[in-house]
Amino acid sequence: MQSTLVAKYGEARLPRYTSYPTAPRFSPAVGADSYGDWLAAASAEKAASLYLHIPFCRSMCWYCGCHTTITQRDQPILDYLDVLRQEIRLVSEMASKTLTIDHVHFGGGTPTIIKPEEFVDLMGLLRQHFALPGGAEVAVEIDPRTLEPEMAAVLGEAGVRRASLGVQSFDPVVQKAINRVQSEEQTMEAVSRLRRAGVESINFDLIYGLPHQTVESCIETARAAIGMRPERFAVFGYAHVPEFKKHQRLINEKALADAEGRHAQAEAIATTLAAAGYRRIGLDHFARPDDSLAQAQQEGRLRRNFQGYTTDAAETLIGLGASAIGRLPEGYVQNEIPPGLYAQKIADGQLATTKGYRLTGEDRLRGKIIERLMCDFHVDVPAVAAEHGFDPGMLLDGNSRLAMLESDGVLENNGGVIRLRGDGRFLIRTVAAAFDAYLTPSARAHSKAA
Repeated sequence: MQSTLVAKYGEARLPRYTSYPTAPRFSPAVGADSYGDWLAAASAEKAASLYLHIPFCRSMCWYCGCHTTITQRDQPILDYLDVLRQEIRLVSEMASKTLTIDHVHFGGGTPTIIKPEEFVDLMGLLRQHFALPGGAEVAVEIDPRTLEPEMAAVLGEAGVRRASLGVQSFDPVVQKAINRVQSEEQTMEAVSRLRRAGVESINFDLIYGLPHQTVESCIETARAAIGMRPERFAVFGYAHVPEFKKHQRLINEKALADAEGRHAQAEAIATTLAAAGYRRIGLDHFARPDDSLAQAQQEGRLRRNFQGYTTDAAETLIGLGASAIGRLPEGYVQNEIPPGLYAQKIADGQLATTKGYRLTGEDRLRGKIIERLMCDFHVDVPAVAAEHGFDPGMLLDGNSRLAMLESDGVLENNGGVIRLRGDGRFLIRTVAAAFDAYLTPSARAHSKAA
């Protein structure tokens, strides 16, 4: 049964649904003026979140799909941090009241490419311009190959309690093929440094579908990673899009697995993690049973945002830095992607917003349904429609995509209550796409997996 479903649906390129609508729908119709108005209207009574993007790395990993710049010099990073500080001040001034922040996430690139004293300075500036209570969750993405003892210590002192470490694969053949050579010892030492510094929760990122990867090497990597006892795992499929990311042309396409091979690798990792006691969270996350992510899933509080699955329920997410995406009750905004254009706008005293999207009532309805599917694998469509003031027939009647999935045994539809069946978890994006009003027929067609 699974092999048939993989053959039929496994090559569809579909969104990960970390937002709805997804970023390709953003347009210049929403710019700096709209964002300024939205910031001015942001509620000071509800906690918000911050995302800071540090778009620099020392070397390029050929699988990478992030917005990042390779530099061996520190000056471009220092110049960028100056601009980032200006943006922090500008955004905080645009808000009519001081916003309370309960989640802060540093992403990249490699956020820990900056110096320890620069990280301390950034955290101090955030505390100066926002209300950052002691219990706020501060998280940072880390490349274990470059984490120095001084930086690890400063992260703990600055209040970082969650760290996400890029592992991807411990197979040396795979590492060479993706230009990311990273030993188990390097990773283990990074974990030890973070633990000693007081970082309470550690996540490992793993990737399947990389060149020369096999089911066996995926299992070996998962077992080695389990031995380091991280609280969480995020397991992603490699998205080969050399037409958008030119450095991916350095990857040998002939060494990539097909849809069935990718699925086998993903399930092998999932089975290995589950056997070690990790609970499967949503599509691609795993957590220990006592972790807050597992508890949120159990209690129906799991959410999804640009960092993946999360416990962060804030309606307002302020994105800071080049390419950063923000979300407010009114809609989405994204900063200029090239660091130079981003810096130019901030230097001119303007918000760096280049595009965005203003949400409609129908968007909110469809977004809620898609989020619950992605988090819970079931959703009561009539109940959600009633909550948003819509007739559920708009979503269900004539929904051929949904009917086909039901016919194929992927889901059950009982009066509009949609529930994935047994082993259909890997097709949750396909089910979610049945409620996506913006997917074109070509986007639904079978092509390379995303």
